Amino acid sequence: ISVAKITKKFYPNSINDEFDITCKNISETILCKKVKFGYNVLIGENVKINSGCSIGHNSIIEKNVRIGKNCKIGSSTIIRNSIIKDNVTILDHCVIGKKGFGFFPNKNKNHRYPHIGAVIIHENCEIGSGSTIDRGSLSNTEIGKNTFIDNQVHIAHNVKIGANCSIAGQVGIAGSSILGKNIKIGGQAGISGHLIIGNNVQIAGGSGVIRDISDNQKVMGYPAKDVREFLKDNK
Repeated sequence: ISVAKITKKFYPNSINDEFDITCKNISETILCKKVKFGYNVLIGENVKINSGCSIGHNSIIEKNVRIGKNCKIGSSTIIRNSIIKDNVTILDHCVIGKKGFGFFPNKNKNHRYPHIGAVIIHENCEIGSGSTIDRGSLSNTEIGKNTFIDNQVHIAHNVKIGANCSIAGQVGIAGSSILGKNIKIGGQAGISGHLIIGNNVQIAGGSGVIRDISDNQKVMGYPAKDVREFLKDNK
């Protein structure tokens, strides 16, 4: 509670995500001429968008966001509190960098936990339509290089995902879990919070992961277990 109170004092806007009042229509901003903008795009102050990018219709890029070279942002997408590196594609209807789902009960009232971190999406990633990535609370949420994320995936605050991962539709990853490199996750799988998932892990669709998984494992089921063990138990 004390950490939350101190953080709130120094970062009063970290509790509730108000809309960015600095946003202006693209015609009122000065940005790189080598960027393509759709209709009704709004841009906040101190935004930097590099050459070769395109921003789709009705999208909002809020203050202080950084977008690297050759990025493609779909329509009706909102990006705040984020750093997007080069060659990243974010499809339609995504929300990147909103506050996470963090609160603590005290005296029969829920108090929101401040979120002062950011979202960092590294080079050559793709984020599917309708996906949401929450910014970190006291650290950042990060997506590693060349990681591809399907539609309707939710990634919670403080999650770290390594390079070269592929995550299928409707996967949910709870807060503060750390995923290694070269991981494959099937559709509708869920990963609980504060777990460590090793490198080269494969998680079958529909699985529920509630324990750490070491490198090179293939798991399925709920609770997720070694594939051979699962098949043996479910003959």
